[in-house]
Amino acid sequence: MTTTPVREPDVRRGELAAFLRSRRERISPEQVGLVRGPRRRTPGLRREEVAHLSSVGVTWYTWLEQARDIHVSPQVLDALARALLLDPSERAHLFALAGAVDPAPETSCPSVTPALRQLLGQLEPVPACVQNSRYDILAYNRTYGRLLCDLDALPAADRNCVWLTFTHPQWRASVVDLPEMSRTLAAKFRASMAEHLAEPAWKALLKRLEEASPEFREIWARHEVVAQGGRTKYILNAHVGPLHLEHTNLWLGPAAGPRLVTYVPLDEASRRGVEELYRLAVEAGG
Repeated sequence: MTTTPVREPDVRRGELAAFLRSRRERISPEQVGLVRGPRRRTPGLRREEVAHLSSVGVTWYTWLEQARDIHVSPQVLDALARALLLDPSERAHLFALAGAVDPAPETSCPSVTPALRQLLGQLEPVPACVQNSRYDILAYNRTYGRLLCDLDALPAADRNCVWLTFTHPQWRASVVDLPEMSRTLAAKFRASMAEHLAEPAWKALLKRLEEASPEFREIWARHEVVAQGGRTKYILNAHVGPLHLEHTNLWLGPAAGPRLVTYVPLDEASRRGVEELYRLAVEAGG
């Protein structure tokens, strides 16, 4: 008995179709300014709604989700990425699956609006950032940029809290209770991933972590899970010394979406330390 080998283009189209469907189904109508009707049964957006938001034909978009052999231009992929609120990692994955060159690779995440960036600045000197459920750091203010390491010096692909906790020497040295933090963060990451098990961006990050960190592999094998929540954190900053901070999550939409993360000083010494860290960041031109 002989079998017909599956061609790579067919695999790519199948992955692209599945990725688009998963992104469409996670977005609520309210997130993109649409009204949820009383009879809506579709999880997330409908195909025609994505087509409308990205200014492409409904039939054409349907064919794309059906893995038809059709050409997709970079301009259309850009419109789909914006309509589906893809973060930078997801956008890069979309273009990779389509075999296209991203015309705007540094395009920021649609969840991080200009108003939200302004809010991050107004919170200074309090360290604050925006993270998604995969712990990618989507945006941050100057104080947070130097809280655990110099985030500006890292490529965007490495600005992920799980990755940095298990692989970045300065980040790890800044966490006072590193063993507990590593275990807790891995457990939170596993809990978050439960709704994204088949998604390529999540699988790629997991594979990268397992290949880079024996410590992560050992902790991951325990199958521990922890729900999201704030907590007190002790950080030993390389520039200003020990900081005692209250970590708080403020969700910007559904609990599986992006969140604003703040680190409020809990004592006078920490307040002075945060202010000094902000001053150093400003002087450095951050």
